[in-house]
Amino acid sequence: MPYAALICDLDGTLIDSLDDLGESMNTVLAAEGLPTHPLPDYRYFVGRGVEQLAGRALPESWRQPERVTEMARRMRQVYADNWAVHTRPYEGIPEMLASAAGRGLRLGVLSNKVDKFTRLMVPHFFPETAFAAVAGAKQGVPAKPHPQAALDMAEGMGLEPGDCLFLGDTAVDMQTARGAGMLAVGALWGFRGEEELRQAGANALLAHPSELAALLT
Repeated sequence: MPYAALICDLDGTLIDSLDDLGESMNTVLAAEGLPTHPLPDYRYFVGRGVEQLAGRALPESWRQPERVTEMARRMRQVYADNWAVHTRPYEGIPEMLASAAGRGLRLGVLSNKVDKFTRLMVPHFFPETAFAAVAGAKQGVPAKPHPQAALDMAEGMGLEPGDCLFLGDTAVDMQTARGAGMLAVGALWGFRGEEELRQAGANALLAHPSELAALLT
């Protein structure tokens, strides 16, 4: 088998968390009397961490750094109580993970979501899956698409980057994978679309999680 690990993005790849993210940010906006957004719009606000989510959701006149930081803090507070209201694994994801593990691949999750939430959510939604590594956004570690966290994860597994598949749903994930020297696999069921993933350099595209098996044989 050419690959020894499967590293996955979380939001939009393993779990459909859009409604909980969008409703939490909308709650913060509404509390300030600011315009809220239709939940599908949040597909294009997420992906680079909560600070950028807040910045994209705020009106342009509110995008001063200190205001963005404060609104991101409030969003984290609201989200802490609401991350499991609507969020669920995508159909076929538990089976995909089980199949990959059954083939001997080590499993990892690398997200730009705050590390605390990432580590809470992964075992909550995938209690039967043994992950070799789980990491979210942390101070002192560059966020995706910088490849450092992906490289650190591979090293922690005792693997070379080329031993790893990186599965994600956004250009950020494809850029991370390519920058790290991993196979960039795009998830078409996620928050973005085929054109973005192709333009970002996806090596392969999956329409359904079950299609991953074809890359492993």
